[in-house]
Amino acid sequence: MTLRHYTDITDLAPGELELLVDIARRPSLPRVLGGRGAALIFEKPSNRTRHSTEMAVVQLGGHPVYTRGEEVGLGVREPVVDVVRVMGGYHAVLAARVFDHGVITEMARHSPVPVVNMLSDWSHPLQALADVLAMTEVHGSLAGRTVAYVGDWNNVSRSLAEACVLLGADVSVGCPEGYDASPAELARISALGPGSVRQSVDPAEAVRGAIAVHTDTWVSMGQEAEKAERVAVFGGYTVTAALMASADPAAGFYHCLPAYRGYEVAPEVIDGPQSHVVLQAHRRLDAARAVLAFLMGVR
Repeated sequence: MTLRHYTDITDLAPGELELLVDIARRPSLPRVLGGRGAALIFEKPSNRTRHSTEMAVVQLGGHPVYTRGEEVGLGVREPVVDVVRVMGGYHAVLAARVFDHGVITEMARHSPVPVVNMLSDWSHPLQALADVLAMTEVHGSLAGRTVAYVGDWNNVSRSLAEACVLLGADVSVGCPEGYDASPAELARISALGPGSVRQSVDPAEAVRGAIAVHTDTWVSMGQEAEKAERVAVFGGYTVTAALMASADPAAGFYHCLPAYRGYEVAPEVIDGPQSHVVLQAHRRLDAARAVLAFLMGVR
């Protein structure tokens, strides 16, 4: 079996995202981790990521070993190369939720077993797969339809845009200046697949006609010192009922959670009938299980 990693959506070859969606929807999967371990390293705490990934390992027959970042000290207490070469002798797969994406790429460069990115400052590919699973379950095919993202251009929006473009969706991003994607990045993502990506500083323009409207917290973990500045900048980017009215009448609201009501989303939206955030969170389990099975050779 060829060694593969899942560090970014862009690790996938043409057609493999569709394959992952198919694997995620299968009623049962072979227990490809039977009797083997999975190291789950968390530099950043988590609710959905920990629960979904641990249960995915269990459902595939494996044993998850949760490890806090300070217990390992990737690149501090021990060089990354030493950690992954040793852990690779104990486990069938290594997964990490880290601050610096460079740690993930270094893990993948040296690991003798598959590496999964459970989140980094650059990307969140497990979340993007869950997003796709939830949206296609609710709305059907995304090809030729508009998926909107409002807020900070970050790891979540980047991976979401990459996944949607691969599936033929037109991604519309609404970000304030200085917190938006560069033209070069928009061009890079648009070149990934049959979809496209565009950007506006006007959130109403960004969501116009969209079948799905996504957002994320304005202040990610590690950005707490910037909270006051960010709240001021993003004040006009709250997803309200009025903003949702600019989208398609059948549009759904999506958020990777945790959500801060009254900031990036109004309570009546996230707790209202258009919200699919709980379904989206539950699909994190299907996404993690599918990725692990795929890396273990399931096709």
